[in-house]
Amino acid sequence: MKAVIMAGGEGRRLRAVSGDRPKPMVELLGRPMMEHIVNLLRAQGFTDICAAVKYRAEDIMDYFGNGEKFGVSLSYRVEKEALGTAGGVKNCKDFYGNEDFLVISGDAACDFDLRELMDKHRQEKAAISIALHKDPEPLSYGLAVTDEGSIVHAFIEKPKWQRVVSDLVNTGIYVVSPSVMELVPDNQPYDFGKELFPLLLERGEKVLGIPLEGYWCDVGTPLSYYKCCVDALQGRLKINSGEKFTISNADEPDEPYEKSSVCLECPCKSRAELMGALSEALLSMGADYSDGIRLVRPRFNMHISPLSNSSALRIAVSSEDTEYAKSLAISAKELAEAFNL
Repeated sequence: MKAVIMAGGEGRRLRAVSGDRPKPMVELLGRPMMEHIVNLLRAQGFTDICAAVKYRAEDIMDYFGNGEKFGVSLSYRVEKEALGTAGGVKNCKDFYGNEDFLVISGDAACDFDLRELMDKHRQEKAAISIALHKDPEPLSYGLAVTDEGSIVHAFIEKPKWQRVVSDLVNTGIYVVSPSVMELVPDNQPYDFGKELFPLLLERGEKVLGIPLEGYWCDVGTPLSYYKCCVDALQGRLKINSGEKFTISNADEPDEPYEKSSVCLECPCKSRAELMGALSEALLSMGADYSDGIRLVRPRFNMHISPLSNSSALRIAVSSEDTEYAKSLAISAKELAEAFNL
């Protein structure tokens, strides 16, 4: 299957992170963002790839070459003048020919199942199919309004809150039928969202909007770049992070307690803040803090620790007297709840 990577971006808003590097070459966990996209495409069967490049094109071409070392066939089309999103893809028309093809940005981060988008596009015989993603703060993106059959009926470009009517944002990932690209003028700036999509709706063409499961982030600002790095380290973005990095242990399962323990959970607003209050309260009782909060007495062993994967504390008490352990665990939970008000 064929794919076009839009990789001409300069990334001015990301300049504090990127310097003078082209945006697709900004590193995410030690590898250029575009390399992660190439790896995603290869893993899903998109091995014939063309990159639409402009700003510092030689940096990208020197790094990726013909794609052989990445397991793909990679060619390039260089824009002399900025052609916009659709215009840049149209510049690759000798590459995609008469086949349906995927369009994806070289400077976004995602782990979508792109084959799902291609399969539904072909099944529905759509003119173009757009990968959509749910976002609770959609103001920075184009929104799509779809019906139950995933047919797009309206687009709203970067609305203010008063105009927000959907949480489905346009990710800039498309499957395109070649006939659609005939509507894009040659060698002229032309945009998918602002120009081509409204034209398709006006003509009554079939435009699909397919919500895809997984992670997606438009890495356009230093803040979004930082968030994306954290998400990748913590495993929310599923990418090959390389040998230089390890995934955070924040999502590792909590260690089990002995079967004889009485265990209670105490939901809270801030695990660390509540643990601090309990640490101070139990200090005079000789608590040990090397592994959460431990109180060891002849009649009982109490262990209070934060859960890894939810905002809650776990209180475990073991004792030969089960009723005593239960009563002590309830008292400890009541103390925690009092601090949590």
